[in-house]
Amino acid sequence: MSSIFEKKLTPRERPRRRWPIVLGIIVVLLLLLALFTDIGKDAAFIAHFVTPPNHFTYKGHSDYISSVAWSPDGKRIASASGDHTVQVWNPADGGNVLTYRGHTSDVLTVAWSPDGKQIASGSLDNTVQIWNASNGSLIYTYRGHSDAIFDVAWSPDGTRIASASNDGTVQVWKATNGQRLLSIQGETNARGAPSPWNAVAWSPDGTRIVAGGNGNAEVFDIATHKMIASYGFNSAIVHALAWSHNGRYIAVGSSANRVEIWDTTNGKNVYNYLGHNADVLSVAWSPDDKRIVSGSSDGTAQIWDALTGASAYTYRGHLDYYWGHFISGATVNTVAWSPDGKQIASGSTDDTVQVWAAK
Repeated sequence: MSSIFEKKLTPRERPRRRWPIVLGIIVVLLLLLALFTDIGKDAAFIAHFVTPPNHFTYKGHSDYISSVAWSPDGKRIASASGDHTVQVWNPADGGNVLTYRGHTSDVLTVAWSPDGKQIASGSLDNTVQIWNASNGSLIYTYRGHSDAIFDVAWSPDGTRIASASNDGTVQVWKATNGQRLLSIQGETNARGAPSPWNAVAWSPDGTRIVAGGNGNAEVFDIATHKMIASYGFNSAIVHALAWSHNGRYIAVGSSANRVEIWDTTNGKNVYNYLGHNADVLSVAWSPDDKRIVSGSSDGTAQIWDALTGASAYTYRGHLDYYWGHFISGATVNTVAWSPDGKQIASGSTDDTVQVWAAK
């Protein structure tokens, strides 16, 4: 019987050198890129991809960002998300201050009280919740709506809140106890159901609100409960509203891919910004009322002169791919100008909030 040690061992096959094949494939790909693409653009993309961005990205959420708001002192940002939370954090370094988990569904809107002590958040769970901005303790839950809350706004004196809902009403109520002061019913649609209100904003003097849904943006007098003005071309869905700090102008962002500027002193359309190529979902005035930032379904946020559209700047931080940002935001849902006018916060379906210089 022969031993296995007596058997001749088959010489081990030397591994084939595969690097020439890989190198050849790379060379072919580079040649194809050179032949069929713009080398300059390719180089620019690579340089952009590896260059650190000039903005700060907050990645604390696990779902889309629906709303962002700066604290009145500019030291904090509150961001609402489809992950059912509102997170309060430091815009300088992203340090999380607190995470509010009081809602049972997507949080669609968030707003700070004028004194910065409280936050109101509206949700797909049909509630508006008011809570302590420092520790997250719940103060009051408003249950006056029967459907999702799309927008909330504090009155300038901090005593009242206006809420716009998918149930077809805009309601104004006391922030302390929820006592309803005003309810505005929207027009009914073809099926006989009330059309939703998507946005609401207070006049700086606290005497009026402007609300928007399907059709024009409508202004209501708080004391008389009557509609006193209507702005628009009655041909689009209003997604966003912002009243200028001086009280003279209203900006209206809509499904017509534009932002309309209306003069409340004479009811005239001053200017229409047409820089976006998809629905405008959010608008905000700069603190000095000279510029506007608008966020859109086209993936961009754009800054422009409020009355002329001049000096336009397009921010693509949510849209572009770069190191650390591998998901392109399909929409910029929300924009907010810092109180000092130097920065802008924007939130997107890429699950991030980005803070960038207001150029």
